Amino acid sequence: MKTRIFFLILILGAGLISCSKDFLEKPPLDQLSDETFWVSEKNVRTFSYGFYTDYFKGYGSGNTWGNFFSGQSLNDDFAPGTPSAYIKDVPATNGGWGYSYVRKANLFLQKIQDMPVSQNMTEEAKKHWSGIARFFRAMEYCDLVQRFGDVTWYDQVISEKDTAQLYKPREDRAYIMDKVLEDFKYAAENVRVSDGVEKLTINKDIVLGFMSSKFLFEGTWQKYHKGSAAKAKEYLEASKWAANEVIQKGKYSLGKYREVFNSLDLSTNSEVLLFRQYEPKILTHSLMNYVDYEPQTGASKSLMDSYLADDGLPISLSTKYKGDKDVKEYFANRDGRMKETYPDSLRLNAPKMSTAYSTSGFVTYKFLNESFVNDRFNTTDAPILRFGEILVNYAEACAELATVGGEPISNSDLDKSINKLRKRINVNLPDLRVNGDQPIVNGQVYDDPKRDKSVPSLIWEIRRERRVELVFEGFRYDDLRRWKKLEYTDTEMNPEINMGAWIRKSDFDKSPKPLPTIVLNKDPKALEGYITPSWQPQTQRKFTNPRIYLYPLPTDQIVLYKQHSIELTQNPGW
Repeated sequence: MKTRIFFLILILGAGLISCSKDFLEKPPLDQLSDETFWVSEKNVRTFSYGFYTDYFKGYGSGNTWGNFFSGQSLNDDFAPGTPSAYIKDVPATNGGWGYSYVRKANLFLQKIQDMPVSQNMTEEAKKHWSGIARFFRAMEYCDLVQRFGDVTWYDQVISEKDTAQLYKPREDRAYIMDKVLEDFKYAAENVRVSDGVEKLTINKDIVLGFMSSKFLFEGTWQKYHKGSAAKAKEYLEASKWAANEVIQKGKYSLGKYREVFNSLDLSTNSEVLLFRQYEPKILTHSLMNYVDYEPQTGASKSLMDSYLADDGLPISLSTKYKGDKDVKEYFANRDGRMKETYPDSLRLNAPKMSTAYSTSGFVTYKFLNESFVNDRFNTTDAPILRFGEILVNYAEACAELATVGGEPISNSDLDKSINKLRKRINVNLPDLRVNGDQPIVNGQVYDDPKRDKSVPSLIWEIRRERRVELVFEGFRYDDLRRWKKLEYTDTEMNPEINMGAWIRKSDFDKSPKPLPTIVLNKDPKALEGYITPSWQPQTQRKFTNPRIYLYPLPTDQIVLYKQHSIELTQNPGW
């Protein structure tokens, strides 16, 4: 316990170290300065912790829960009463455009390089920490590129007086991501296999895991947005390689699904590569209170229908599907992750609070640890990187590679990825097989009649697997963006994202608490039908402008660059 608390204190303390220093002729012995700080590997490690909470938020802190559950809710998994709106206006300032963490990573790298090789900082240690610095630089550039597209590359600390370097035009995102790939490759080669506290500090496997995620995003972006098969192939191969490096080690395995998300201690969980640790009175969050005691934005019917029947077929094809007019029958004979994520009962007139209902009737308890009911000081640990994510990364990279000139996806690829997930305890789905680009289950070639016809059948099934495996973990919005499928979030084009459970209002007449205002089938007078959380025309979310795939640059930066005779071009459509 002392080690764990000490590590948390180090992370908090690292944020107090400034990136800029006042240089003195003779550094005071009782104060930190460049001369007194950059002298040992111990201090370098402490500086690195200053990056952690910005990239590994987990369940957040205080009265928040990070990006989990309702984070990034602009997607088709939720059925809110008032759907989140697309970005409408160009920000006057900030908007996420900035290079402070790039500068911090470059400063980190520079200081490491300037340290002499000694007993306190060996050559091997310098390579390791240089890899850590380049990893964080790569992570920041991935965020910038995913947000804005073309950005500016900085690989050294720039003086505030060097306006020629500070104000440079944006470079093509492929140029930036080539540099990012170089950083990830260096980190993968030089970051230690084991370092610091296991699962709490970055090691080689963690670098590889994030590499698989970041280049899956960029590979599919290059395919669907840029139409570049060559770049898509290069980045998808990087994603597949990185995921495979983790998989083939045989170090990680899958256990019970919910235990990854509601555990008080993930230090021994065999699926988790990296987690954020919480401790009473030191660092807490409030996710338990939200999922158990407050109103929930419920899961959409689109999401709930995406869970397979337990014969491995979509519910539109399976003879084991019992329909959706009774909630327990709706949950019967389904993918085991469905009951691991939601109880087979509805929350409409909640027994604890009359306002604690779900907009769709469906609620999640994926993250719930019952010992924290009505307690805002939750200390369940948050998974940051887990094996399940790496497995779906691998499967999708393999399937997408086959469409851009790579090797065809094989049953062996599925066995080391998707089929591991299907063999998880309490899931027990039959293996997914492939013949060419057609999915097969139990010897039957099938094609989901509800498939988006622009998406090949096998890729559709792998995307389904990703959706249910990673549900409510903050991935879906970015997945839709990289697939160029934000039209799925349009509530009029896709009515099932604005639908919940089927109910008959008379069934709730004898309940101890009255139903909240519920509209069925968009008809306030309807007595039975599907819950429609957003039923008024003015609350609908319509996808009308593809400009939203990239965020707008703030206007103050465009003006500032112009003052230095550089045109900082705005993103298309803004």
